[in-house]
This record gives sequence, structure tokens and C-alpha cells, in this order.
Amino acid sequence: MNWKIWICVPIAYALFSLWYFNWQGPLTQAEIDEFMTQFAENAGSKQTDPAVMRSFLEQDDGRAFIMLNQVELYDGDIAHPVSGEQQPAADVLTNYFQPFAFKLLLRGGHPVFQARTVGGFVDSWRADDNVSFAATAMMRYRSRRDMLAMVMDPAFADGHIYKLAAIERTISYPTQMMMNASMAPQYWVLLLLLLGASIAQNRATLRQLRN
Repeated sequence: MNWKIWICVPIAYALFSLWYFNWQGPLTQAEIDEFMTQFAENAGSKQTDPAVMRSFLEQDDGRAFIMLNQVELYDGDIAHPVSGEQQPAADVLTNYFQPFAFKLLLRGGHPVFQARTVGGFVDSWRADDNVSFAATAMMRYRSRRDMLAMVMDPAFADGHIYKLAAIERTISYPTQMMMNASMAPQYWVLLLLLLGASIAQNRATLRQLRN
């Protein structure tokens, strides 16, 4: 066995873990107070009840969470908030989503699920005030600290206008995964590393036999 090949597996996975998992623990009270002060001054925070946000932060357990977003875009073309050009709402929203997704990825987050609605309510009761949405998306955040850092990022101050222009109505709330039939990255990344090392080991062994 070529140990130089196999030693790469724990090293690579350690680097992945440093990026993917939260190693800082839950938010401290000082961090929460500082974030809430900034939150109150952030124009993009007007759609969120400060009491709801503070409660969410104070209950931080340090674990990753999934933000579930239900979205209804405006029908047809809308005016681009900067150029005034008529464009589909989905195209306008791209101006917000692309830099958001990149920043999310840098902080160990990523899209988990996206689906479009293809019918009305099928199994629903005592929910007369509920309204349907055209799309549902789930985004993984490494921690509540990372979410707040993104919300407070000045780079998103300008991008928020695209979100407001393209989305007619939306609702978002944090969740934590209880069951998931798909394989999470912390597992398939390790399997890919082991598979890659195994293939490299086999190729090295074949070369030695031929020589």
C-alpha cells in the first residue's frame, strides 16, 4: 500500500471539515447584541420582526440549519430596478442570487432543494389563510453566525433591490433536518476521497507490476 496516497484522504477531509462545519460554537450574548444593533440599522431587515430574529439567535445550538424559502415571482416582465429595461422576474432575481450563492458557498452553505408547485392544496384543513407559492427552495447555512454575517455584508445592500423587485411575496423560516433520504456532503465527500485514493492505489500497483 502506498501510504503517500492514503494520507491525502484525512488531510483533504480535514480541510473540507474546516470549511463545512461550524467550529466556533453557538453565538455569545455579546455577538447577539452587536448583531441586533446592526440589524436594526440595516435597510434589508425591515421585513423581519426583530423579536423573532433575537429569539432565533438566543436559541442557537451551534448546528447548521436549513432556511426554507417559499417564493412567488411577479408574472411576466418587470422593470429592471437599475436600467428600467423590461425583463422576466427570474432574470432580475439572478442579479441577487448569483452573488448570494457564491457568498453562501464560501461560508460552508449551499442549496439543498428546489421545486416548483404543480398543483393546488391537496391535503389541507384549518388553513384558510394559507396562500400557495410558485416555488420552494431550501438553503443550508453552516451556522446562525454565518447567516447574520451575510445579512450584514454591505455587498448585499445594493443587491437587495433585485430581490424586492422580482419577488411579489415570500415567506422564509429556519428548519433543522430530521430525515433526509439523500446523502449529505459530509458523507459523499469522504466516499469520493476514498474512491479516488483506491483508484490511485490500484493504478500505482499496476505500474509496479508492469515494471
